[in-house]
Amino acid sequence: MMHRLNLPEFEPRTRESKNGKTEIFDPVRRKFVRLTPEEWVRQSFLNFMTLHLGYPASLIVVEAELTYNQMKKRFDILAYLTDGTPGLVVECKAPSVEITQAVFDQVAMYNMTLMVGYVLVTNGLTHYTCRIDHEKRSYTFLKEIPAYEQLRP
Repeated sequence: MMHRLNLPEFEPRTRESKNGKTEIFDPVRRKFVRLTPEEWVRQSFLNFMTLHLGYPASLIVVEAELTYNQMKKRFDILAYLTDGTPGLVVECKAPSVEITQAVFDQVAMYNMTLMVGYVLVTNGLTHYTCRIDHEKRSYTFLKEIPAYEQLRP
């Protein structure tokens, strides 16, 4: 199995592709995708969000595209609130990738378009969550990852 993470363990559905690569089933995208270290973090985090923090899978989008300054970018996970507004964006990195200022800058750039209230960056071992105050143009680091019912606009 892949790297042990600082997330609850789960038993994913995996298979071998025609070209001999291992694939993991993504229940949000409803398809098998290539199992890379980053994908392992993404799937483990999705499992944590839906089974442990109460995020409805029907309100989550995975690996979708957005446009920022006429550049196409892809975010890892976006959870919507029940009113349809974006609530939390998650940027996943492989466990070997250190969470640096550049990673925060990447997710902050996504948030210029998404305007979510919460931003989370994880490599599966370390998780950083910020509450964004758009009016004050500030952010606060949180001690814990918010459960779905704690998200508020």
